[in-house]
Amino acid sequence: LLEKMADVSLKEAALIVGVVAACYWNSLFCGFVFDDVSAILDNKDLHPSTPLKNLFQNDFWGTPMSEERSHKSYRPLTVLTFRLNYLFSELNAVSYHFLNLVFHVVVCVVFLKVCKLFLDNRSSVVASLLFAVHPIHTEAVTGVVGRAELLSSIFFLAAFLSYTKSKGPDNTIVWTPIAVTVFLVAVATLCKEQGITVVGICCVYEVFVAQGYTFPVLLDTAVQILRGKGSIPFSMLQTLLKLIVLMFSTLLLVVVRVQVIQSQLPVFTRFDNPAAVSPSPARQLTFNYLLPVNAWLLLNPSELCCDWTMGTIPLVESLLDVRNVATLTFFCFLGSLIVFSLRYPGDSSKTVLMALCLIVLPFIPASNLFFPVGFVVAERVLYVPSMGFCILVAHGWKKLSNKSVLRKISWVCLAAVLFTHALKTLHRNWDWESEYTLFMSALKVNKNNAKLWNNVGHALENEKNFERALQFFIQATQVQPDDIGAHMNVGRTYKNLNKTKEAEESYMIAKSLMPQIIPGKKYAARVAPNHLNVYINLANLIRANESRLEEADQLYRQAISMRPDFKQAYISRGELLLKMNKPLKAKEAYLRALELDRTNADLWYNLAIVYIELKDPTEALKNFNRALELNPTHKLALFNSALLMQESGDARLRPEAKQRLLHYVKEEPQDANGYFNLGMLAMDDKKDMEAEAWMKKAIRLQPNFRSALFNLALLYSQTAKELMALPILEDLLRYYPDHTKGLILKGDILMNQKKDIVGAKMCFEKILELDPNNVQGKHNLCVVYFEERDLIKAEKCLVETLALAPHEEYIQRHLNIVRSKIASLSATEESSLPADGTATAAAEEKKNSFQNLKEVKNEQKTTQTTVDNNKGHSKNKKRTEKNNMDKETPKKSTKEIKDIEKKRVAALKRLEEIERILNGE
Repeated sequence: LLEKMADVSLKEAALIVGVVAACYWNSLFCGFVFDDVSAILDNKDLHPSTPLKNLFQNDFWGTPMSEERSHKSYRPLTVLTFRLNYLFSELNAVSYHFLNLVFHVVVCVVFLKVCKLFLDNRSSVVASLLFAVHPIHTEAVTGVVGRAELLSSIFFLAAFLSYTKSKGPDNTIVWTPIAVTVFLVAVATLCKEQGITVVGICCVYEVFVAQGYTFPVLLDTAVQILRGKGSIPFSMLQTLLKLIVLMFSTLLLVVVRVQVIQSQLPVFTRFDNPAAVSPSPARQLTFNYLLPVNAWLLLNPSELCCDWTMGTIPLVESLLDVRNVATLTFFCFLGSLIVFSLRYPGDSSKTVLMALCLIVLPFIPASNLFFPVGFVVAERVLYVPSMGFCILVAHGWKKLSNKSVLRKISWVCLAAVLFTHALKTLHRNWDWESEYTLFMSALKVNKNNAKLWNNVGHALENEKNFERALQFFIQATQVQPDDIGAHMNVGRTYKNLNKTKEAEESYMIAKSLMPQIIPGKKYAARVAPNHLNVYINLANLIRANESRLEEADQLYRQAISMRPDFKQAYISRGELLLKMNKPLKAKEAYLRALELDRTNADLWYNLAIVYIELKDPTEALKNFNRALELNPTHKLALFNSALLMQESGDARLRPEAKQRLLHYVKEEPQDANGYFNLGMLAMDDKKDMEAEAWMKKAIRLQPNFRSALFNLALLYSQTAKELMALPILEDLLRYYPDHTKGLILKGDILMNQKKDIVGAKMCFEKILELDPNNVQGKHNLCVVYFEERDLIKAEKCLVETLALAPHEEYIQRHLNIVRSKIASLSATEESSLPADGTATAAAEEKKNSFQNLKEVKNEQKTTQTTVDNNKGHSKNKKRTEKNNMDKETPKKSTKEIKDIEKKRVAALKRLEEIERILNGE
């Protein structure tokens, strides 16, 4: 490429770079808009995880070429450059726009080299500068998907420059440049389809420029040969040979291209291109009128619009339509230029001819004249044709500037055109900043295009501004009452606004506009695939009502009957069947969808969920793994497969589960669930510090995370950090006052660690307020009564608890302990009735026994955990109380003291058993 630009001076190249940078610097601040969303944001072919071969099997938008919904636009090399962008900056729009700007600079410089073949240096620079600043190019340069035009143009011009070197000394053929040309044509075509049209330009160049023939000379030679008065000249035979090689190569490319699209043209609707489905003569009149419309955009690019579909340009339905005058004028002007360029020899006619070729031939694929396309007018397809226009303007300017009378005014006009065009381009770039700015600018030009109203609505919808979006969607239905998509948009927005009745009405209107089935005619060929989503949307809406599930299923089946390859219908029906508790039928639906698309990770994921419902975790894990093979960053598959591994209880699977959760939190760093489950895994592995760190991170992200709060408190209680659990439990109960397990854990800690019997009692009473039949809460309240020395109340409480859970052995055991204690104390009181003063001693013994129980209980817990200052202070206080009581109690005999100690030891053992069960159960 550098060699081909050898005669472009450094000053000229620097001038072009400076002008392009001045016009397009603000494009770097634009985002992904309009078609960029489908081609970049939603295109999985950009992801490194997608095999490279997919680029050559799918269309420009990432849809398999074999699918009927594919647009059949085959541009794998352009998608490859998007993929390189993604590799370096993922979805940072700046890098994509910068690369587009660089490619535009390259096109302008190569175009300057081409211009120098037909114009002088000054005129060539003028043509190149006009091309660089022309506002019609903003869609191709500032719109990221316009890269297809830029890349194709580079190889398009390079192929032509290569072909110009195929003529050797004495008119010999140099085959190497021809071979290079064929290769570059193939590359240009793999960037965008119009690249193949350079072959026609090469043919015209060979005949009328390289060989210098004019049309009268060719006609005369042909007549002489037909009359038998002469033979074909050798130079002409050589020319024919070169043309045959070019045409044969082109034919091969066409055959390959037809094979790629599998001999199917894309399906477009009357909304995309109304004239394409109109009867004669409206179709022909409208298509011909579009030619002067495109020419006017090149001549006066003051009102530019990103979307010219639908009602933008009303159909020309009659010969009496005044717009036919514009068509006639255009063809007269074009015809006169063609006659001039073909009839007369000389450099001027050759320049005009090559300019016309650059205008006409690359535009043919988009002209609708030979096959319908999915648009009415598209500014970006004028990128290459504008090269011919710029050459014509520069050539005309040269003619004017050579006349002394018009020299100054020609320079003034040129400067004005370049300056105003540059300003317009700079201003137009800001329209591409966001979808909202782009479509609002389009509505200023044209208010009769329902698609524009819809797209503004979509932009507002993405910003969650549903009320305002609804206004634009409703306006779209008024502009185009039979627009199925507009009514679907209205229905969806009503659903987002929780107005289900209005949403259903809108979906029903859209459904009524669907074409009726015609016997013997394939339904899929008469309707846009996305319009069938009306059945999906309507079914998704009504299935929220449990009583209408069968009705929703009927809609899914109706969509499938209309289009057996409608993958989304099977997916949605599978979800519904799961909801209807029909996992086997759901499995059938997903398997049918997988027959249509085995590379869809979402389908394998959904099938895994079905197997979970079918209680088959092994098969579920296999399907999760298949989903991750296809899409290693599939977030739901990463998360749920990790949970499945964790729940399996197989320690061998825990490392892989951890890796998947780590991958998940990398993809979703703000999702607290990922960190929580990493914490649960660490708890399973007895990695307490790691578990604590993960739980804390989950709580930082979501302070009211119920499970994380409770499990962190539980972790602290299990690792002898009970007092650290208390503030966590306070947070938990502030958010969830009815958290029963939290109340039980808090009550246990208050009773066993803080010795706060009152606080513990409040916790257990709160549990019974919430659930009077809660066995654990009621049992723990019984223990509180025991601690309060109210044995009668404790007994009654345990009797009630046993009635709730008659098979729980530990409750019966504790009841026996309490009754034994009551009997023991009663016997002691009865034996102390003599009037020798021993009754007081017995009473004191009872009191002392309870006090000693509390002391030993405290000492027991002290062996399990480190006592803080508060605990130590409490313990010392109890000792003081005991000493005081000892002082007040009369001295007993050695035998009496031994009996008391035996009773105390027995009581201690019973209480230790209660505590162990209380803490464990």
